Amino acid sequence: MTSEHDISCYSPGLAGIPVAESAVSTIDGQQGVLAYRGIDIEELAEKSSYEETSFLLIYGRLPTAEELAKFDEDLRHHRRIKFRIRDMMKCFPESAHPMDALQACVAVLGMYYPIEKGLNQQLGEDEIREVYLRLIAKLPTIVAAHARMRKGDDPIQPRDDLSHAANFLYMLTGEEPSPLAERIMDVALIVHAEHTMNASTFSTMVVASSQADPYSSISAAVGSLSGALHGGANEDVLHMLDEIGSLENAEKYLQDKLANKKKIAGLGHRIYKTKDPRATLLQKLYGELAKEVGEDPTYEIARYIEQFSKDTLGKKGVCPNVDFYSGIVYRKLGIETDLFTPIFAVSRVAGWLAHWREQLADGRIYRPMQIYTGKTSQSYIPMEDRT
Repeated sequence: MTSEHDISCYSPGLAGIPVAESAVSTIDGQQGVLAYRGIDIEELAEKSSYEETSFLLIYGRLPTAEELAKFDEDLRHHRRIKFRIRDMMKCFPESAHPMDALQACVAVLGMYYPIEKGLNQQLGEDEIREVYLRLIAKLPTIVAAHARMRKGDDPIQPRDDLSHAANFLYMLTGEEPSPLAERIMDVALIVHAEHTMNASTFSTMVVASSQADPYSSISAAVGSLSGALHGGANEDVLHMLDEIGSLENAEKYLQDKLANKKKIAGLGHRIYKTKDPRATLLQKLYGELAKEVGEDPTYEIARYIEQFSKDTLGKKGVCPNVDFYSGIVYRKLGIETDLFTPIFAVSRVAGWLAHWREQLADGRIYRPMQIYTGKTSQSYIPMEDRT
């Protein structure tokens, strides 16, 4: 029996330690392959939609035409948020990061759609479906509303005649997106929708294992995703590209990073030892978008960094990850940098919910061990005797 002093199985950050069984997605880090429910992400990006991919992740299979139409219709019906949630946003500091606003609003959803704590495993299928629909449908509305309100603008009400991706862009900008912009956002949502047992997914499951309500679980996931080592990394890539400024400055910047043993934003992944397949897809999307709206001046810098990493770090398996090109794509769509990670959450909520459902079926609370490194056999020292 393992004790809390046993260090034989200690792995910092749980690296390499399986914590759950899952049928949601799989990664081959050596070959650079990501699949949702056994379907390669490249095939989904080419043939599916975010609505259909969400159904696949949650229910474990592709929907029939009738099922997809019903799922899509229900999502559109649930897009609106309570006016009191909008009123709450008005009280947020103007400097509040959109991820902090999103986390707060997701937690508040649980007050408006209460689920009796401790009974999650007894939820009926209709109640579980309502959770899916509310969270997938309302997160884009929350993100778009806060993005406008922090500037003093009124939020734009969702439109029921637009797809999930098109409606999100419309609520952000007030303009109906072009077919290409809609498609690019749709694919970007698909490729970010799920990624096995990452930190935010694990956060979802830990909170769900205590039988907290699902809104608390997803709020915890949003908080985890906001970290610079997780979803927040996509902002760092654009800051890096802007800091470099031109191709002429790139080599010195990168050499200085290596010399000082500092990480280069957007490179490397805990699992992938080759180029992240999502980065490949996002790079293709950028190429399509650039033909319509023009090149981003930082793209050539990004390509140089990728080649530099291939020449200097490729043997170590340090290659572009999903964050490397996502920011450039979003910026070409006219999206502000600090909204990149909230968009990640808008997409990833489908994957979080798929794992939330698996955790409901498991029903066992997470209670890992620790290795105690403190003092032992200490006595209480009276106040007058303390130095």
